[in-house]
Parts: sequence; C-alpha cells; structure tokens
Amino acid sequence: MVTDLTTGKPGRVLLNFAIPMFISVIFQQMYSLADSIIAGKFAGENALAAVGASYPITMIFMAIALGCNVGCSVVISQLFGAKRFTQMKTAISTTIIASLGVSLVLTAFGLLFCNPLMRLIHTPANIFEDSALYLRIYVAGLVFVFLYNVATGVFTSLGDSKSPLYFLIGSSVGNIVLDYIFVRFLKMGVAGVAWATFIAQGLACILALFTLLKRYRAIESKQIPDRFSWVMFRTISIVAIPSILQQSFVSVGNMFVQGLINSYGSSVIAGYSAAMKLNTFGITAFGTLGNAMSSFTAQNIGAGKHDRIQKGYKADSAIAIGIALLFFAAYFILPDQFMGLFLNSDSSQALSTGRQFLRIVSPFYVVVCMKLVTDGVLRGAGAMLCFMTTTFSDLILRVVLAFILSFAMHSEVGIWLSWPIGWTIGTALSLYFYFTKKWKRKSLA
Repeated sequence: MVTDLTTGKPGRVLLNFAIPMFISVIFQQMYSLADSIIAGKFAGENALAAVGASYPITMIFMAIALGCNVGCSVVISQLFGAKRFTQMKTAISTTIIASLGVSLVLTAFGLLFCNPLMRLIHTPANIFEDSALYLRIYVAGLVFVFLYNVATGVFTSLGDSKSPLYFLIGSSVGNIVLDYIFVRFLKMGVAGVAWATFIAQGLACILALFTLLKRYRAIESKQIPDRFSWVMFRTISIVAIPSILQQSFVSVGNMFVQGLINSYGSSVIAGYSAAMKLNTFGITAFGTLGNAMSSFTAQNIGAGKHDRIQKGYKADSAIAIGIALLFFAAYFILPDQFMGLFLNSDSSQALSTGRQFLRIVSPFYVVVCMKLVTDGVLRGAGAMLCFMTTTFSDLILRVVLAFILSFAMHSEVGIWLSWPIGWTIGTALSLYFYFTKKWKRKSLA
C-alpha cells in the first residue's frame, strides 16, 4: 500500500511506517542467525568459522546492492512527494535495468576471483575450502540479492513498509526450514547453509518483483514513462554512487579487520562470527529506523516541508534510543546465553571471545543509534558528502585503531575497543552536520 509520509502527525506516521520495517529486520536477522546457529550446532565450530570468514566479502557485494537501494529510494521518494509520477516510474524501471546489469558483472567477477579473495583475508587452511564454497554459492545468487533490494527500496520509497515484511517472513521461515533439512538431515554442512540462503532469496526476489510490477502498472501517470533514461540514471547515481562507495569502503575495512582477526585462529573467528551476528542484529535494527527517517525526509524534502522533518527526527531518535537500551541490557547482562545459541559448551575460547566483544561494544549502542538516525536525514536530503564524511571517519578510525590497539595490547581485545571510539567520533560528526542544517537543500529530483 502506497503511503504519503508528508501528512499526519510526524511521530505517529514514522512509528506506523517503521514498525513493519523493524519486524522485517527481526525476520531478516532470524535467517542470518539461523545460518550460524545451525552451522555451529550441527556442523561444528569450524563450519561456523567458515561461514563467518566469508562474511566481509559477501558484505562487499551486499554493500553495492544497498547502494542501489539507497539511490533509487531517495530519488523515488522525492518524486513521490512532489507528485511527479511519470518521472517516478522512469526512475523505477531505470534502477531495475541498471541493477540487473551490475549484478551480472559482479557475479562473473565473484566466481572468477573467489579463492584469491579468501586468501586476501588470510583465511586459515582448516576452513578455507568450506569458506570458498559458501562464497561461490552466495555469489551465484547475486542477481536475486540486487533485484530484491531494489524492489524493497521502491516499496519503502512509496511509504509501503508492509510488503517487504511479508516477503521476509516467507523467506526467513523457508530459509530456516531448508537450513535444518540440508544441514541436520542431509549432512550438507556449509554447502547446505549456502544453498538454503540461495533458494530463500531467489523466491523472495521473484515474489517482490512480481508485486512491484503490479504496483508499477497501477500508478497513473499523464505520460508514458521511459523504460530507461540516462538523465534519470545520472540523478539516481548522484546518491547511489556515494552510497555504494560508502558501503563498499565499510566492507573493505571490515575485510582488513577480518584478516587481522583470522590471525588469531579459528576459535576466535568462530566467537567473533557469532558475536557479530548478534551485534549486526542490533545495528540493523537501528539502521532500519535510519532508513525510515531517510524515506520520511526524502518525501518531505520533495514536498518542501523542512520543519516536519525536524519533528520526525525527534520522534525517531526517541524510538531508537529505547531500542538501543534493550539491546544493551540483553547483550551486556546475558552474553553467555546468547552466545550459547551458536556454540556448544566445549567451545570455551570462542564463547569467551564473543562475551568480550559484546560487553565492550553494547554500552555504545545508544551512541551509534543516534548516528544512524541522523544519517537517515542526511541521506534522505541528498547531502551525500556529509553522509560519507561521517561514515568514512568512523570506519577509518576503527580499522586503524584495530591494528594499533591489537598490536599494543598483544590481544584481540584491542580490536573490539576500536568500535566504540569510531562510533563516538562518527556520531559527533553526524550531529554536527544535522544541527548546522547542512542537509537543508532543494530536491535532487
């Protein structure tokens, strides 16, 4: 259902819009967690480490897909807010065609350079083959990843946060069931985890595209829209390319950090992988509120309602802080119980690693949630230079400090300490750009 975010009480509109998105995150993270839980419980610690070792590389591909999502979301939201439906339909079809082309190129690249990429991050020999196998199967499904992200980006741009939820529920349940069958009963190990994800993502993508096509045809426009427009492609790229660079830069930085972590052995990798799944759950939840703020901002920028954006920002921030406190309490007080979802009791070093990580980073969730909500305003307004500056500062600090502190302390604990420092400085920059009103500008579209 298409929803106009430029009318109604900002706090209530944002909450109603964000709730389905937040539930979507729960289901999305459920099948991400299921991959690791089932791998760790039924295929062993090395299988969990193998899935986790390839994570930074898969996130590079995901980063590009998310960049396409952001690029189309901002432009389509602004066009929708301005009621320019012909150009909006052109933006939708242009994004789909461009994303298809990019995904095919990346699929070929990933399949050709899978093993070199795994060697680049110093994957231990005892998990190398399984890690490379997981990565190859993941890369084979990149077309599904890209087109699904574009479809969900279009839905949220139109104020529809419920359709992505329905697709994710089906995909998550299907993925978990297939994970269990492939790994527990068919003994397929890491390959079973990868194929379950491949199939679930493929079905979700097909359903999302079918629904989007019906929605596209139902939108009335005064003129026949172009199927592909280079002018629109350039407009979308103004937002998408910086977002892709930002997301990719984050992923490349994570690759360096993963390479550093890999030097500590498979037990530390397994513990970090499990803790990162839990950490990602929280960060993605905050990021979802940032995405909701981004769509809200873009539609209201298109409608010229800047004061409404500031009211929405206050409401979204309050929600984010409340959720951050819940995640902090859960991970800081009960880290062993959460880590026990992934690992058996005999994996003592891995459990200790995860406990350390969660207790160091979780107190700073209140800080990073404010960064992600504030970045939602910057991104939705098309202030991409500000958005990239905050993210790059955070990441560069985290990567550099991870190496410096780990060597200085002769321990992986130094790596975990780099997270809070990077988050704090990045958040300070985001808030500076927001309160100095650097984001106020005319619509991109």
